[in-house]
Amino acid sequence: MAEEQTNQQSEQPGEWKVPEEGFEFEPDTIVVTQEHQVEKLAACGLQDSTFDGFVDASFYIGLGIHAGIKNGISAQGNVNMLQNLIQHRPVRLGEALTVKGYIKKITEVPRGVTVDTEVWFEGEDGKRAVSAPRRSLKPDPRKKNARGAGDRPAPVVEAPGRLERFGQYQLTPEAVKSYSEEGNSIHYEMEAANRAGFRAPIIGGGMGVHYLVHTLMRHCKPQSFELSVYFRRPIFWDDEFTVAADSTSGAWRAICLFREDKVLTEAKIENLVTAK
Repeated sequence: MAEEQTNQQSEQPGEWKVPEEGFEFEPDTIVVTQEHQVEKLAACGLQDSTFDGFVDASFYIGLGIHAGIKNGISAQGNVNMLQNLIQHRPVRLGEALTVKGYIKKITEVPRGVTVDTEVWFEGEDGKRAVSAPRRSLKPDPRKKNARGAGDRPAPVVEAPGRLERFGQYQLTPEAVKSYSEEGNSIHYEMEAANRAGFRAPIIGGGMGVHYLVHTLMRHCKPQSFELSVYFRRPIFWDDEFTVAADSTSGAWRAICLFREDKVLTEAKIENLVTAK
């Protein structure tokens, strides 16, 4: 199956499971095809050729969310807060992986609950190729005016305007809708976004991470890496932003998307291993 196969969901009572700690997902087989990658990266204004026949690991963020959806855990209205993305090894386009996962932790916060989910993707050898654990906020509609979603991690990037810049991008509603078939209508419907308190639809976290990983691949060609991604501010479907990185002396430490010197999405880079 491909990422686009799960899209709009209804929210009728009884259709979805209440997230519970320890709930395990049924393993499933997933494949990212070249056609899918070309189409979705084009919606981001990015080129598939940068990956030279391999999968952009960012896709496994959305595929991890879809694993939950397929197991009855709704993504509707949820907001991705923290995301780890670990590429243990490159994955070839068309290669079948097995997705596995479980809900690790549920935490009550003023705005609802946060859900920590462990998700990973194994090759035929049973070893992990990609891991994509995350923390998401599931807002409680009864607490619409409440503020606070748990502890806020310390900034990774203090002054994005001082970093080396690697590209500037302008989003459009048409392009974001073309990408955002994720089962969470705050990414592609104005009414749903407004109900959630946003002025317009916001891009999914995985879409934003494409710009980070694409930049890493163009300039580092890593075989493996780990990103600790923090979604600091919403990125709206008509926003413009810049990609910048702390890459002093070729040692890539952090990378971000920013606008007007305000960080939108940022990631700490660790365990980056380049091809020899």
